[in-house]
Order: sequence, then structure tokens, then C-alpha cells
Amino acid sequence: MASSTTNAQYMKDRARKQGIYLSLPAVVWLGIFFILPVLIVLAISFMTPTSDGAGGQLPLTLNHYADAFDFWKARPIYSTIILRSVWISLITTLICLVMGYPLSFFIATRKNPYVRQFAMFLIIMPFWTNFLVRTYALKTIIAPEGTLAGILNAVGGLGMLVNGKLTWLNTREAVILGLVYSYLPFMVLPIYAVVEKFDFRFVEAANDLGANDWKTLIRIVLPMTAPGLVAGFILVFIPTIGAFVTPDLLGGTQGLMISNLIQQNIRGTGANYPRGSALSAVLMLLVTIGVIIYLRYGDREVA
Repeated sequence: MASSTTNAQYMKDRARKQGIYLSLPAVVWLGIFFILPVLIVLAISFMTPTSDGAGGQLPLTLNHYADAFDFWKARPIYSTIILRSVWISLITTLICLVMGYPLSFFIATRKNPYVRQFAMFLIIMPFWTNFLVRTYALKTIIAPEGTLAGILNAVGGLGMLVNGKLTWLNTREAVILGLVYSYLPFMVLPIYAVVEKFDFRFVEAANDLGANDWKTLIRIVLPMTAPGLVAGFILVFIPTIGAFVTPDLLGGTQGLMISNLIQQNIRGTGANYPRGSALSAVLMLLVTIGVIIYLRYGDREVA
């Protein structure tokens, strides 16, 4: 008995060591290309900018973080854009949730497997096209004299709705439209994965016990599909808060987000690497908060 226990412990220790050796290349890769750059960015964010702004030097300072959180100023700039980024990301995520939740149920409840597969094919198909190309295509559609304006003007009477031209481009609404268009599949897929395994006998039981559709949704369906909701929320919120291409092409100055602000501080005419690094650190903090929420609630099983 003792010999068997010793052998089992030996095999367990050996498997643990093999796991460490196998994971070593990935750990080294992440250390060099992820952890080290993050540490460099954090270090530069506390430095004083050089004369050309393309680097950092001593002494250390917190002025760049004070610039990022400039609520105390009469006309705050950076904090306004940070709050705008959070607001746009939340609105985008909520719209994707409102659209993606019933869509996931609609697809998952189709009895014909070929219909479900075709619907999922349509959801995934946009990923076959480059993200930049899709954004340019949307820009062409909603341009002042673009495709949509042409269609409305061609249909009798509808041209009056836009006065001959659309005014959607270079607005926050255009950024939200572009982000929803791009990231809706990231909401549908995790919710669909949970709904596909959902046992609808719970709904029948709730109805038999006198619960109406609203109570069944709140007390049965939503709690049991919560892991998919949280996963979809995070998968949309994290990339949208750091979006760069969509606000750059569709938003103009009205849709400027934190990633565009970072780019201006790194490559703009008034380059300031330490300030750009501080803004990057703020963005990483916001993303980390989203990851913590997912780790806290995303894998929670319903009893």
C-alpha cells in the first residue's frame, strides 16, 4: 500500500515537472513580449519627457497621471475622452447585449440543425473580411453622399429625412454603429454556447408553478445563462474600449477615444511619450478591471 502511494506521488511530481518544462517556452515568450513591454511603459509613464518628447528622462513625476485625470481643470480634456471611451464602450456592449441575447435564443431553439449551422455561418462570416476593410465599407455606406443617402434619395419622399445628405459620419453615433457592427458576433457566440445547453424544462416547470414569462426570464433564464452574458459583455467591452480604427475612421473629433489620444501623444506633432504611456497605463487598468469582473463572475455555475 505504501509502495503504491509512493509511486502515485512520484508520477504526480513527474507530471508536474513535465508541465513546467512544457510551459517554459510560453512563459518566456509572454515575459519578453508582454510583461517586459508593460513594465517599460509603466516606467516611462513616471518620467519627464525629453526635449523632443520621444522618450523619458529623470526626474520622476506624476504630472502625466494628473493630466489623465484632469477633472479638476475648468475644461478637462483627457478625462473627458477617457469617460467618453468608457461610455461608448458601455453603450456598444449594451446594444450588442440587447440584440445578441434574443438572437442567440432564436438560433439555439431552431430544431433543424442545418438552419442553426447556417445561422452561425452568417454570424461568423464577417470575420472572413479584414476589419479595416469592413470599417471602410461602413464608412462608404453612411457617408454624407454615400450608398444609404443615395437609396433614401432614390425612394420617393425618404430623401427629406436626410435633406439629401447623411450627417452620421464623424459623430459618436457613427462610432457606436461601427463598433456594434464589428463586435456583435463576440456577444452572440458565448451566449449561444450557453443557451444551446439550456434545459427548457425549467421554463415549463416555472410556468406550471404559476410564474409568468417575465418572472421566468428574471428568475430562471437570466441566472442560468449568466456565464454567457458575462463572457459576452467582457468580450465586447474590452476590445471596444481600446478601439482605434473605428473611432479614427468614423468618429472624427466627436468620436475621439483613448486609443486615438495615445496615438497622438506617441506619433502626433506634440509627441509626449511619458503622457502617452500614462494614458496606456490607464487603458490597461480599465481592461484589467474588466478581466477581474470576468474571473469573478464569468465561470460561476448556477446551482
